[in-house]
Amino acid sequence: MSAHDYELLENWMRRSHWQEWWGEAETELGYVRDMVEGRDTTRPYLFALDGEPAGYIQAWMIGDHLTEPWLSETPWLRDVPSDSIGIDLAIGDVENLSRGLGTAALKAFAKMLIEEGHRHILIDPDAANLRAIRAYQKAGFEQLLIAPDPEHEGQSTMIMQLSIDGNQAQSGNQTGIQHDR
Repeated sequence: MSAHDYELLENWMRRSHWQEWWGEAETELGYVRDMVEGRDTTRPYLFALDGEPAGYIQAWMIGDHLTEPWLSETPWLRDVPSDSIGIDLAIGDVENLSRGLGTAALKAFAKMLIEEGHRHILIDPDAANLRAIRAYQKAGFEQLLIAPDPEHEGQSTMIMQLSIDGNQAQSGNQTGIQHDR
């Protein structure tokens, strides 16, 4: 992703299917600008369908977010291995929802991350986002834990992990998560 993609991404971020699960477009685009311009270690990408941009995907290092305000806003970060890499994903156009595009993009992206040497790959959908959860399950992710959202009463986040080589790619901690040996 580059600065040339900001207009397209902002257009997508203003759509209702994005607004339902992501923050305000201006705020989210500001985060992406920080990534593109090197102020954030998160790696943003666009993915394509038939050569045309079809969605957004990013990879972020959990260890880079073990500081405030991240820990207050997402306390579950303490409950996963610090060398985990997180993925966020969104489909650009509503017509492409529920067609397998998210699952395919996620599988390809996770394969790239595994080839880079990552073994603890997570994704964190809102627990009410059943469409996303189904897509992530089809891509090989399984529920690790449910984390209450400290900023929104009654909401929670489902932390899902990718099963790599039939083993759960995870480490142990106080939540009972087991070590990958």
